[in-house]
Amino acid sequence: MKLLVTGGAGFIGSAVVRQAIGRGHQVVNVDALTYAACLDNVADVADSALYAFEHVDIRDRAALDRVFDTHAPDAVMHLAAESHVDRSIDGPSDFVETNITGTFHLLEAARSYWTKTGKPEGFRFHHISTDEVFGSLPRDPQQLFTEDTPYDPRSPYSASKAASDHLVRSWHETYGLPVVVTNCSNNYGPFHFPEKLIPVVILNALAGKSLPIYGDGSNIRDWLYVEDHADALLLVLERGVVGRSYNVGGENERTNLELVETLCAILDQKRPKATGTYADQITFVSDRPGHDARYAIDPTRLRKELGWRPSVTVDEGLEKTVQWYLDHEPWWRALQERAGVGARLGVSQ
Repeated sequence: MKLLVTGGAGFIGSAVVRQAIGRGHQVVNVDALTYAACLDNVADVADSALYAFEHVDIRDRAALDRVFDTHAPDAVMHLAAESHVDRSIDGPSDFVETNITGTFHLLEAARSYWTKTGKPEGFRFHHISTDEVFGSLPRDPQQLFTEDTPYDPRSPYSASKAASDHLVRSWHETYGLPVVVTNCSNNYGPFHFPEKLIPVVILNALAGKSLPIYGDGSNIRDWLYVEDHADALLLVLERGVVGRSYNVGGENERTNLELVETLCAILDQKRPKATGTYADQITFVSDRPGHDARYAIDPTRLRKELGWRPSVTVDEGLEKTVQWYLDHEPWWRALQERAGVGARLGVSQ
């Protein structure tokens, strides 16, 4: 297939691009190259004959029409989004513009192209979203997000993603556009932008800075290794039922405090301090407004219908991630210096 991947220079999008090309698919990477994007993320495949890059903002309808007409993709994988909860609280307008308006323009460009080309049966529009659209769960381990959980977004970020989900589904119901939707749990792994929780902890620890945790650290997230997520996304694109949604979870719940303590223990082994442990740097800061207590996904549909399960446990994935950051200092240091994010804390995907 020839895939048009939006946000392919970002964290999850670049993992999709790398895996897709590794499987022999052609990929057109459409990215506006905002602060969180980095073309170094796809450097390993950038010279491939299967790869093309388009520096395009999804809010630019004319540019999108040109991309579709030029490249004639067989499918769209829509990952471009503003994704940081803290930033959405500080400045929600970018989230409305990109996640809602941008998705609208992409849907319209895809619909126009699909119609002009005779509505080919195999065309797919795969919209990649988040579990945060479902709101917050109690700490009861029996309660999980399913595909039928009512939407209850609680931040500007999650509200904008919920709105984009609704747009995608309505374009399927109203116009017949062949769509699939996935909602994922928190991702982590190589190339994770340095202002998100796990990179912040690793890099602050190495710099001897405090390791800030919101509230008392009891908020729970289900952690999904990004390479596993990319594998699931390509599977849903290839075999998912049109009009269906699939929840993608790591089946690895941890409190934020447990997660940070695990990272500290890995660092103690891999790069021990002269005195003390990295956990000595843990501090607690005022909680974020509207901070969801728990996210946890039930991936039963994905497992039963498509046979997918995560291949990496959270302990394995965290060790791989720490080692990756230890081995790739030029990558993360350049991003820190460019965006000035070294001291920010994030707990969203």
